[in-house]
Amino acid sequence: MKRTITILVLLVIQTIYSQTKNKTADALFDKMYYVEAAKMYELSIKNGDPSREMLQRLGDSYYFNTQMEDASKWYGKLVADYPNEVPSEYLFRYAQSLQGIQNYELAKKWMKSFASKQKATDLRAQNFSLKNITLEDIENIKPSFELENLEINTAYSDFGPMFYKGDLVYSTTSDSSYFKTDKYGWNDQPYLSMQLGKINETGSNVSSKQRFAKEISTSFHEACIAFSPDEKTIYFTRNNYNGKLKRDSKGINNLKIYTATAVENGNGTVQWKDVKEVPFNSDNYSVGHPSVSKDGKKLYFVSDMPGTIGSNDIFVVDILGENQYSNPKNLGEKINTTGREMFPFITDQALYFASDGFLGLGGLDVFESRISDGAFGEPANLGAPLNSNMDDFAFIVNEKTNRGFVSSNRKTGKGDDDIYSFERTCNQSINGYVFDAISNNKIAGAVVALKNQNGEKIAETVSQVDGKYEFAKTLNCNTSYKVEVTKDNYNTNSKSIITPNSSGRTEVPVGLDPALIARENGVLKIKIGIIFFDLDKSDIRYDAAIELNKVVLLMHQYNTVVIKIESHTDSRADDQYNLELSDRRAKATRDYLISQGVAPERIESAIGYGETQLINNCSNGVPCTEAQHQINRRSEFIITKM
Repeated sequence: MKRTITILVLLVIQTIYSQTKNKTADALFDKMYYVEAAKMYELSIKNGDPSREMLQRLGDSYYFNTQMEDASKWYGKLVADYPNEVPSEYLFRYAQSLQGIQNYELAKKWMKSFASKQKATDLRAQNFSLKNITLEDIENIKPSFELENLEINTAYSDFGPMFYKGDLVYSTTSDSSYFKTDKYGWNDQPYLSMQLGKINETGSNVSSKQRFAKEISTSFHEACIAFSPDEKTIYFTRNNYNGKLKRDSKGINNLKIYTATAVENGNGTVQWKDVKEVPFNSDNYSVGHPSVSKDGKKLYFVSDMPGTIGSNDIFVVDILGENQYSNPKNLGEKINTTGREMFPFITDQALYFASDGFLGLGGLDVFESRISDGAFGEPANLGAPLNSNMDDFAFIVNEKTNRGFVSSNRKTGKGDDDIYSFERTCNQSINGYVFDAISNNKIAGAVVALKNQNGEKIAETVSQVDGKYEFAKTLNCNTSYKVEVTKDNYNTNSKSIITPNSSGRTEVPVGLDPALIARENGVLKIKIGIIFFDLDKSDIRYDAAIELNKVVLLMHQYNTVVIKIESHTDSRADDQYNLELSDRRAKATRDYLISQGVAPERIESAIGYGETQLINNCSNGVPCTEAQHQINRRSEFIITKM
């Protein structure tokens, strides 16, 4: 965007403050009049002043206007001529500009240089270290978006779409002359205003309809809006303007969020009245890019206010009503970096935002952070073609239809920033890990099968050393699957899932019980063969010891397991006799385990229950077969603690 984004960017860009000998050019640069400043810096260099400061300022003049070809040229000369003096921030910008011209191999080199030179507290150093994710990983993301350039786009900036009553409100410079023909010095374009467009039936195109909300328009910038769920309140971004522009102590005109209320006219039209600032605005920093949660209770926005991690961060406040809000809260380091995070769009499923602080394809990329149990997940790059080597931002989507809009200044557009419609094709993948359900240790070498709704195996893999697995097969969204895991000396286990209705990865961890462990009605038991005792005896026989040694082995293997022993008889013989006999046998079993090295405190109790807990109908006087009586003669080893 040349540089609509940063007009609404919130203005404060992390610059390395330095002055050159060309004071006129510096004055233009400080006012963010980058087009004219670049011309004057180039003239100074041509006249014999290729100083480090001059090269930095010239590179920045192009970088801030997303002219990456020129930016990479001058940053390249900067790092070549002053290899030991270049601030690490310029290594980052050089890498970004190289990505912008799709020179990814050289960009990787300078990303690594930036990561190694920058201090550890700069989150970009981690994100761009290429240790956990590489450019190849992002380039290989399976395409899941089909984009179409809209007919409303012009040679100027058109961006920042938002749904409104089935139509689309967006920001444009195309008709700012409605007020006057002044142009903004940053990018030599008219000021921004809002337009209402009509979305066609398929959601793939938008036709120009009319100017939106003339009553809240000024002769300066208005853009980046959001609506309350009932669409009766609008939140919009505007220059700090109240009859005249206000500037901070550095001469910067910051941005603010304003609200207005819809008043229905008798003819069915709406007027926006009662324009007011939100109370967390300030003359000393910028606030903008609002997005309202679907329940209308939270307002997300971008700011460079105190407490910001990077150039500008995403914050949230609770909407309390009557123009009252909670204190702004930074979304933290999972979402925000020392770079730029902006253009948030919140749904009930995810937070979407643009960033240059995470590894991407160049400039700003769109990221998705899925919401689970009220918490944001790790941001994921949405890949090409949604993202490009230029700036991609202002993403909005209808999660039910998987249709939406995104803004980009990619070279294939009609002019500067363009709005693209998209349809999100839905692709899912399944990954996860296999673990021992008793010890929680990861299990390698387990065979993991994926089955469809008909029980047919459609994919298979093997868990790695760290227990992780992933199916290479691309799967459908909103579809039932079963993950089944087998491993020697473990019980087979499976999990049924329904994939989400949006593209992404679904993690399915699967726990395996050791083969001797069984789960019965939510109770864990060690299952071994029948423990036989001689008639009227409680001595541990040789064949019983063989089975009990399996319990000993398992308890040595899982040294935190605690059990209780229960011994039962059938209904034959006297009730009291059976109770006493079973109790002797339970305690004999306990003593044997202790004699084999099981710590006494790991056996919570050893109790005989006689015939009081029969598991069939073979009670006193009921004729039963020997096999039916045998079911009741049992010893149970119940796990009470793992």
